[in-house]
Amino acid sequence: MQTEPAIEVHRLRKAFRDQLALDDVSFEVAPGTVFGLLGPNGAGKTTIVRILTTLLQPDAGSARLLGIDVHRHPAAVRRRIGLAGQYATVDPNLTGRENLRLIGRLSRLPRAVFRARADDLLDRFDLADAANRPVRGYSGGMRRRLDVAAALVSRPAVLFLDEPTTGLDLSSRNGLWGMIRELVTSGTTVVLTTQYLEEADQLADRVAVIDHGRVVADDTPAALKARLGSTVVEFELADGERAAAAQRAAAGLDGGVAVERTDRTVRVRSNDGSRLLLQLVRVLDDAGLPPVSLQVRTPTLDDVFLDLTADGRAATTREPAVAR
Repeated sequence: MQTEPAIEVHRLRKAFRDQLALDDVSFEVAPGTVFGLLGPNGAGKTTIVRILTTLLQPDAGSARLLGIDVHRHPAAVRRRIGLAGQYATVDPNLTGRENLRLIGRLSRLPRAVFRARADDLLDRFDLADAANRPVRGYSGGMRRRLDVAAALVSRPAVLFLDEPTTGLDLSSRNGLWGMIRELVTSGTTVVLTTQYLEEADQLADRVAVIDHGRVVADDTPAALKARLGSTVVEFELADGERAAAAQRAAAGLDGGVAVERTDRTVRVRSNDGSRLLLQLVRVLDDAGLPPVSLQVRTPTLDDVFLDLTADGRAATTREPAVAR
């Protein structure tokens, strides 16, 4: 049984001219797990993936994949990985089946093996009916599914999925989630970047939040959410002025609650959910600020994202908690 990390990243640094893309990035990925890279656009997620897949060299630091130094032995790394990037890389002039078979030939798989795998993947990604049509006639979602399927032809030990479900409908996205789970069950390690926080919450065993080229959090989704308290009460006011007033009123609640506002929506976090809700309803009623809508829920990765990243903080105004 493998006990060494599938991926080891140590103090990676990368700059593009005068812009620092990665700043002292370190993390480890356990074998046979899904590791999520989360962060706003431009945070450095894709730069990390490009370095780990040998497409880009770091300015400093090191990375090892399955014990292999990514910089020193790129060919050995490429034989062990699959990559589906943000944009489709399939050949539009070939059919879907020809694209997958070509990947199999380039991967030096036996003819019978890559033909069987191509047919299986076309069926599982709901592309069998279009298998013999040129890809240039595919919709954007169909191309995306084919691109992900191409990354799976060689059944890689480590699979990199850079925003894989962008452009997919709900059914196709759920199908891809199921395939990712199957791959992990069979021992594949998956590194996933995504703009859908629900996706990371559903799939990732561990998540690193990247912001301005730095790792600002690295933990399980459950642990990251637990940092924000056990309960979130989220409510919407009729306009921004009323929301600001409700934010100020909520900040005075007992128990050191955390209060945030984004436009007309106010979020109040606490570890004492039942008492929080009763106090909050009373305070809003006394202030003449009836909410348009109100829900009580547990924290999500969306809340973690807003709390940890600069983009989230810029979009959110906060009132300091008052401990009583």
